[in-house]
Amino acid sequence: MKKYLFFATVALLFITAYGCGGKKDATVPDTAPTNLTVTANVSADSSGNVSFTATATNAVSYDYDFGNGVFQTVPSGNVTYKYPSSGNYTVNVVAKSAGGKTASQSVQITVTVKLSLVWSDEFNTPGSPDASKWGYDLGGGGWGNNELEYYTSRTDNAFVSNGTLKIIAKKESYGGSNYTSARLLTKGLYSFQYGRIDVSAKLPATTGTWPAIWMLGNNISTAGWPACGEIDIMEQNGSNKNIIYGTMHYPTQANPNGDGGTTQVSSAVSAFHKYSAIWSATSIQLLVDDVVYYTLPNSSKLPFNQNFFMILNLAIGGNFGGSVDPNFVSDQMEIDYVRVYQ
Repeated sequence: MKKYLFFATVALLFITAYGCGGKKDATVPDTAPTNLTVTANVSADSSGNVSFTATATNAVSYDYDFGNGVFQTVPSGNVTYKYPSSGNYTVNVVAKSAGGKTASQSVQITVTVKLSLVWSDEFNTPGSPDASKWGYDLGGGGWGNNELEYYTSRTDNAFVSNGTLKIIAKKESYGGSNYTSARLLTKGLYSFQYGRIDVSAKLPATTGTWPAIWMLGNNISTAGWPACGEIDIMEQNGSNKNIIYGTMHYPTQANPNGDGGTTQVSSAVSAFHKYSAIWSATSIQLLVDDVVYYTLPNSSKLPFNQNFFMILNLAIGGNFGGSVDPNFVSDQMEIDYVRVYQ
């Protein structure tokens, strides 16, 4: 028994030493990809579809960076990607060999995406705002911003005439507040994810008024604010009526007042201007009269990838409205249309 055990042990050591590790496997030569070519065929139907073909000698896969924050690994090199919005994009392709060596090449493309109008209110029917499109937030109490108004659903504070919606703030005693106004919203009636939002509006001139065109995530009642996300397409400061603010609020923002930008609009109180947001999975752009003045890179880590609803309101005073003109009697935000394109 001991002799058998001795020979078995020797045999096992022999196999281990020579059969498994006595001779190393030859390393497979790895050659970097060469002759990489990338072609792009942009669809002429304005659908946003672009067909890419990448070929290279010694390549086994291709990593695509579509130039808008979207990446994809394509073993064959052939892929069709649908861009969600128009623009000029730099597409980078990295070809990889079996051993991980790489070669890269970039191509420039111009994509045109035709958007369709999916929802709008042109405010052409006189009287109360369309109840199938707009509801109301009601009450006072400051609304988390020390605002001074009481929001009502009366036609005294919101009505349609001559093709525009008027949201009217008044100095009057109502519900324990010294001012009244209106806050209209599409919550429970219409919400959407991604697209372009255009709102044509003329803003109030009185010091202390605070008009806003903005959006909140549908999950605000469960997630709370700012976890639901907030997109402020337009806010006008109470004291400087020629500066337009656009702001994003979300949990991880570094700035406690939100991330955003401003732009100068010298005729904001005397003329209609188009206040817009272009919202996709990769970015949110804010515009005035089709000129971009702020862009937030979007990602799956932010709350801007769900349905949002729209809000139109005119606040009085508060943290952003500031001191109200002591001679204030009444003023309004006038809206020509609200349009959503996708």
